[in-house]
Amino acid sequence: MVQMTKNIFKITAILGFAAISLSSCSKENPPLVYFPDMYFPVAYDPLMKAKDAYSDHENEIPAFVKNNGATGLSPVNGTVAQNKDGVADEAMNTAMTPDQYNGGYDASKLVTVSPLNPANQAKDIERGKLLYNQACAACHGTGGDGQGPIVASGAYVGVPNYADRQVTVGSVHYVITNGRNAMGSYAGQLKPGDRWRVAMYVMNAFKGGIAPAAPADAAPATDAAPAASASVSTSPKK
Repeated sequence: MVQMTKNIFKITAILGFAAISLSSCSKENPPLVYFPDMYFPVAYDPLMKAKDAYSDHENEIPAFVKNNGATGLSPVNGTVAQNKDGVADEAMNTAMTPDQYNGGYDASKLVTVSPLNPANQAKDIERGKLLYNQACAACHGTGGDGQGPIVASGAYVGVPNYADRQVTVGSVHYVITNGRNAMGSYAGQLKPGDRWRVAMYVMNAFKGGIAPAAPADAAPATDAAPAASASVSTSPKK
């Protein structure tokens, strides 16, 4: 009798566990959802208005509501992106005045040396080439002549030839970060260190080379570097 009772308990437990498992795995009748944001993951498109994936209501996340539903939000003022290269670039969402913008560009021309570790110069230039071909060559051309495929197609004009421009590694970095004339900022596409790498590649490939790598114990940048860096931004507005 005792053995039979134990068997009944075992069978009941097995059947109960199977029933719970099958019902919880059913797609037709999902279990109670406590955190719908976790159960229905949403991949927000920054170019579209944010909506809840699990209801017909407008998205009520305060940051999105404040921006009329936009999901492409700017960094918080004062924040600094991941900085493994040791090149801080503090987020500054306030707009620069024309004087500040032009003054920063003029100051950047005095910067002739990258602040990156000079011991890694060869590797930095090689990575700069890769990033240039990915992000810049479509307009500027693989030869830096301003005749990339977009320009050659006639869709866009006015891209200068680097050979005709008076630039330095600092001014190229400034334009990549803040934009200039018809070119917009690429601060959202390239990390702070990578912007310097692209600038180094431009100078090395199209402007006759860059300053040779300095000894490891030497200062990596000129005294003008802080002045130029102070006016750059991860999300500039002009």
